[in-house]
Amino acid sequence: MTVTVADRILGCLKGIATGDAIGKQTETLEHDDVLRWYPHGVRGFEGIPGSVIPRYVGNAKHEWRIGETTDDTEMTVAVARAILTDRSVSHASVGRELLRCTKCLHPARIARNHDGCGAAIRVAPVGIFYTSHRADELLNGAREASVSTHGGSLAIAAAATTAAAVSAAIDGASPHEVLELAERAAAEAERRWRGPTSPAFADAVRTVHHDLQHLPALRAAEIAARCFPNQPLTIVPLALGLATLMESAEDAALLAANIGGDSDSVASIAGGILGAMYPITVNDDWYAIVEQVNDHDLVAVANEIAALRH
Repeated sequence: MTVTVADRILGCLKGIATGDAIGKQTETLEHDDVLRWYPHGVRGFEGIPGSVIPRYVGNAKHEWRIGETTDDTEMTVAVARAILTDRSVSHASVGRELLRCTKCLHPARIARNHDGCGAAIRVAPVGIFYTSHRADELLNGAREASVSTHGGSLAIAAAATTAAAVSAAIDGASPHEVLELAERAAAEAERRWRGPTSPAFADAVRTVHHDLQHLPALRAAEIAARCFPNQPLTIVPLALGLATLMESAEDAALLAANIGGDSDSVASIAGGILGAMYPITVNDDWYAIVEQVNDHDLVAVANEIAALRH
């Protein structure tokens, strides 16, 4: 069966949303706590779709529901809307769309620092918009999509890494090529937008991939012990490692959820890249639940932005 660019773009967005919702069930939990809440591990949506995730019952900030996506998906759609409006990637347009988000906690502005992964989790539409041979535009687009909230060197490098990986995956690149282009984007971003410390992100991408590659098997406990995703130098590198060593968006989302930490971001990024590489591996039953609970209409978003890819 021939996989088209349109299939890969839709697979990317579905992988992001399903990974986000699956991963949210264990976000911020230490690995041991994941097993306390889910003794048999996370095997999908653990409960009735639309009901409150048990550990969020009574949560004062938000009672997150089973199947509900987070600001990861909401901001991804916001970046896509900005690109569809301007036919380009502009921090002003991205910032304007972010202000419409209800789950985003960051005010839109031009940020001079902040090195979290909030930009990396929303930057996939930049990789959809630009083909992978447009390296300079990918880099600048990743920065433009970042600086409304995340202007630190590590944050921009993480965004560039994700955008490059998504773009390469949609172009049908091999896992090795996806990793190589992503690592190159990280190194170039760190060279262009230097931070107060020595460049570290591209090295982290290489190190995490190497560590995962040499494990006997990709199991949650061993990964949590080696590179628990709770800070910028492990979250995106882990997602990219899973995306280039696994062959299933569904399996990567489940593995990320069972690791814990920033599980929704890892599952979302890895799911998006793998959904682009192997669209058929996105769990369609999960996606049906995500649409039922959130009403994103990602098919329409995918069709519109696919028409602009160049």
